[in-house]
Amino acid sequence: MRFFKTFLAALLAFIVFTGLCFIVLLAIIGKAISREPVTVSPNGILTLQTSQAFSEQKIVNPVAAFLGDESSEIPGLFQAVRLIQHAATDDNIKGIYLKVDGNGNGFAGTEELRNAILRFRKSGKFVYAYGEVMTQQAYYLASAADKVCLNPKGGIDFGGFSTQLTFFKGTLEKLEIQPEIFYCGKFKSATEPLRESQMTEANRIQTNQFLGELYGNYLSGIGKARQLDTATLHGYANGNLIKEATDALKYKLVDGLKYDDEVMSELKSKTSIKTDEDLNLVPFLKYNSAVTLNNGGGEHKIAVIYAQGDIISGESDKQNVISSESYIHDIRKAREDKKVKAIVLRVNSGGGSALASEVIWRELSLAKKVKPVVVSMGDYAASGGYYISCMADTIFAQPNTLTGSIGVFGIMFNMENFFKNKLGVTFDGVKTAPYADLGTMSRPLNEVEKRFIQDGVDSIYASFKSRVVAGRKLNAAVVDSIAQGRVWSGTDALRLGLVDRIGGLNEALNCAARLAKVSEYRMVEYPEIKDKLSRLLKNVGGEVQATMVKREMGVNYDLYQQLKAIQHIPGDVQAKLPFVYKF
Repeated sequence: MRFFKTFLAALLAFIVFTGLCFIVLLAIIGKAISREPVTVSPNGILTLQTSQAFSEQKIVNPVAAFLGDESSEIPGLFQAVRLIQHAATDDNIKGIYLKVDGNGNGFAGTEELRNAILRFRKSGKFVYAYGEVMTQQAYYLASAADKVCLNPKGGIDFGGFSTQLTFFKGTLEKLEIQPEIFYCGKFKSATEPLRESQMTEANRIQTNQFLGELYGNYLSGIGKARQLDTATLHGYANGNLIKEATDALKYKLVDGLKYDDEVMSELKSKTSIKTDEDLNLVPFLKYNSAVTLNNGGGEHKIAVIYAQGDIISGESDKQNVISSESYIHDIRKAREDKKVKAIVLRVNSGGGSALASEVIWRELSLAKKVKPVVVSMGDYAASGGYYISCMADTIFAQPNTLTGSIGVFGIMFNMENFFKNKLGVTFDGVKTAPYADLGTMSRPLNEVEKRFIQDGVDSIYASFKSRVVAGRKLNAAVVDSIAQGRVWSGTDALRLGLVDRIGGLNEALNCAARLAKVSEYRMVEYPEIKDKLSRLLKNVGGEVQATMVKREMGVNYDLYQQLKAIQHIPGDVQAKLPFVYKF
């Protein structure tokens, strides 16, 4: 009797739950059907918050997209650049208002946005920037405006650049975990957090070099915009002169000190709106929903393949991951499509699996035999990111792209003493060959095994350098001297022959069209974004989890990422940048 009661209760609960789901689904469909198209009314001011982060490819929230929420789609970086370009000729947009706080984008991404704003100003329309507290990166973007204002009690961070690495050697020693590290390249510093307690001299040299290049580019851009020489700006930072908002005004970093209501009044006067009327501020994401960008036309196509994130073996449909099988499919599809006349590979990656990098390099090399391949580098195109780039006909980078890092490493962990002394766990077993258990964490490697692994790492490093020699048409000795795992700025990479030109994705597309000898073409993008319904039905738990972790950990999220990266290193030789630098 109890069984039937339990069964009927469960059945009733299932029916009620199913009914509720059906009602919710009907409501969602009803709202989706009844929604009105997003439009932009006249006299609008395009509003961009500098803290808005843009991935290389657009990100779609499937539920919000199905409901028709105007903020359901975050445009990709190039899409954002094109939206700013479109606004310059849009009669409904009178200017741009930059709401300045933080900056959600890296250096090269910020450079592309900033250049787009500078081009927008040539249309004769205004760009007004205002913030309460501006970070250095946010101020760099704001400095492109024709007027920059700051809250009277706010401030600007203008103290120069610094970077800091976290070292875990002492932690591993306390835990009695022994990392067994194999690497090639005296500057290959990705393993330093596990084998050192501080930066090696080689790493300090390379970091000083590229950090100085990034800082020089930063000061040069601000100096040109604010009509100040870089020596003066250096003095501001070295003397810590920008302590308060009044200092920023005194030293000409801003044009005025205003409160928000005063800024709104000034924007009204710029658009001839009466004081008692509301401003038509057009949020950037709303503008993205309202505007259909022209991807070109004609029978010819140029394929843009976005490669962002860690390079891994196998297949994955996650965004911001470069999985070898998925990218082989996309590259091959573009290669075999006779209407695709050229391929532009947009790389924003610090690297990853050396094997996966080689596999992707091979497929791109096959494509290059039948049509031009051009690379556009984003914030990073280093180590494995450079591996997949080096074969291109032409390589573009921004001055503040971090690239190079031509080197490889592998890590194994001997956890015998950790298990035995900390957990009381021991291991024993049998094997049919001397090296059958090579790679186990339950014992240390012997000298012969270490030699096996180092030989393998050396071989991969030699292959990496040979790819660069062939792709860049450089002497082997020259490549060896600029390799060694050393990270270079885009400016230095141009000087050394690792890249061909300074520019962004737009310049790379123009170059691809010239190489393919096509004047009219349609841009097609890979990986293809799934339709809204498919994304709605797909499990998005991983994305939600990542967002929650980032929110909960706050400033400690970067440390969490470092630990997570270490977790995935063993078992595969890596061609990877030494974590992500932030300033």
